[in-house]
Amino acid sequence: MSNIRSEGENRRGAFYGRRKGHKLRPRQADLLSNLLPKLALDLSKPAPADLRTLFPVAVECVALEIGFGGGEHLVLEAQANPEIGLLGCEPFVNGMAKALVSIDAMELRNVRLHHGDALDVIEWLPDGAIARIDLLYPDPWPKRRHWKRRFVSDEMVARFARILAKGGALRFATDVPDYAEWSLLHLIRSPAFAWTAERADDWRRPWQGFPGTRYEAKAALQGRAPCYLIFRRI
Repeated sequence: MSNIRSEGENRRGAFYGRRKGHKLRPRQADLLSNLLPKLALDLSKPAPADLRTLFPVAVECVALEIGFGGGEHLVLEAQANPEIGLLGCEPFVNGMAKALVSIDAMELRNVRLHHGDALDVIEWLPDGAIARIDLLYPDPWPKRRHWKRRFVSDEMVARFARILAKGGALRFATDVPDYAEWSLLHLIRSPAFAWTAERADDWRRPWQGFPGTRYEAKAALQGRAPCYLIFRRI
C-alpha cells in the first residue's frame, strides 16, 4: 500500500506517510541518481498538449497510476501493453527504487515517473488528456479523525473528471470495506462518472488482465477480500 497525501484545499503541501524506509541497495541508489532523471516528468514546464510526445516510442494513449508502491502493477501493465504510455507517481523512495530496477531490467520505454505527490501531476495535466486512472490500495486512514487525509474526496473526484478523457476509466481497488463504501459514495454522486458494475462479481473480481499487486497478495494471505470498482467518465 502506498502512502499518498490526501486531497483538500486546506491540506495543500501536506504529506502523510513515510518518504523513505530501509537503506537502498547500491544498484537502487544508482538508478535513482541516473535513470530516474531520464524518466522523470518535468513539471516546471507546461505539459505538452499531446502527452504521447512524452515517450520515446509511439503510444496510442496515456494512463496514470497514482501511488504505485513497488511498481509491480505499473511494470506489468507497461510490459503487457506497449501501446499505452504509463505515468506513475510514487513519493516513497524505496518503492520508486524497486520500480526502477524492474523498468531498467525490462528496458521499458513507455513509462514516465514522478517521485513525489500525485496531486502535482494531476494539476499539471491538460484537460481530458488521460485515458485511464488507476488508484490501487491507497492508504485507507481507518481512524475517523484521519478520514480527511483520504485521497478520494469530492474535490479529487472533480480533478479526476477534468483530466480523464470522455469514456475513460477510473479503476480503484481496496481491501478495506469502509474505504470501498467511502469511495463509491464520492464517485456515484459525481455527475461526471458512471459506475460500470452490473452484478456482484463486477466488484468482487478484478478487471480483465489485472496482474495484482504485492500488497494485494499479502492482504489475501491475511484473509482480507479486495473490492474492485470501475467508473467511466461520462
